[in-house]
Amino acid sequence: MTVSRVFAALLLITLQVWQGVFAQGYPAKPIRIVVPFSPGGGSDFTARIVAQKLTPALGQNVVVENRPGAGGNIGIKAVAGSPPDGYTLLVMSSNFTINPSIYSNAGYDPVKDFEPMAALTSYMLYLVCHPSLPVRSVKALIALVKAQPGKLTYASGGIATASHFAGEMFNSAAGVRITHVPYKGVAPGIYDTLGGQVAIMFGVPEVVPHIKTGKLMPLGVTGAKRSTVLPNEPTIAEAGLPGFEVTSWHAMFAPAGTPTAIVQRVNAEVRKGLMQTDVAESLSPKGLDLSAGTAQELAAQVKSTTVRWSRLIKEAGIRVE
Repeated sequence: MTVSRVFAALLLITLQVWQGVFAQGYPAKPIRIVVPFSPGGGSDFTARIVAQKLTPALGQNVVVENRPGAGGNIGIKAVAGSPPDGYTLLVMSSNFTINPSIYSNAGYDPVKDFEPMAALTSYMLYLVCHPSLPVRSVKALIALVKAQPGKLTYASGGIATASHFAGEMFNSAAGVRITHVPYKGVAPGIYDTLGGQVAIMFGVPEVVPHIKTGKLMPLGVTGAKRSTVLPNEPTIAEAGLPGFEVTSWHAMFAPAGTPTAIVQRVNAEVRKGLMQTDVAESLSPKGLDLSAGTAQELAAQVKSTTVRWSRLIKEAGIRVE
């Protein structure tokens, strides 16, 4: 073995020992979870449940800090630049894997700049339309769009959101063109769909109450299986587009270089906390499903999601400057 290889081996051993010693005293002070969106959304709701469970489990206060802006990039970059000591963490939606492909200056790499810690929750979308639209199925919607090309519009919570991508995937899979109308957030998009200014929306779970009151008509759900909230509604794959699936998720990340022992400790405590009965009871009304798994499973999910959405972004020519 050459001198350089011996030195490299010793350095690796020293680093592993240091990480182990450091992790044994963790945590010794409060932990901050950064949510790169405003309060009230799915990422924020999920992060606050996680913080509530981690505080007693780790014996330190775990607080949520909202740092919105630039589609989440401001908060994400703040965490990427933080010390890799387990005291600054990130809870983010699947847009984490999307932003680098649509922003010319996202400023981070989702694989290289972060350690995946724990998958948290996931959710499907609901394809809905205003009651005045004369369709009550996915097949009828496709037929109407083909009969009136370019006339129908669909709302989203903004460019490169899950609802936008679902619409573009629907256009591609069905061979149609429904015009995208992006809003500055989910709530305005729902409001205009309720008012009939926009015909269609791939809505987040917040549309479910409007479905139940008949103010919006459901056509299908984007998950691989039916929604437990609306079990009678077919998946879009069942309703006429085999293989169609769009789900979004929330997950926890740490800066790259965070000791493995800390990642494993937090992952274990998060998974235990999320399995408590009261958590499922809190998530269900929000349309959120538990998806707690290992850090390795989350790493694989990040890579596969990045590839999938990058391909769609390129094909659809989606870009934010």
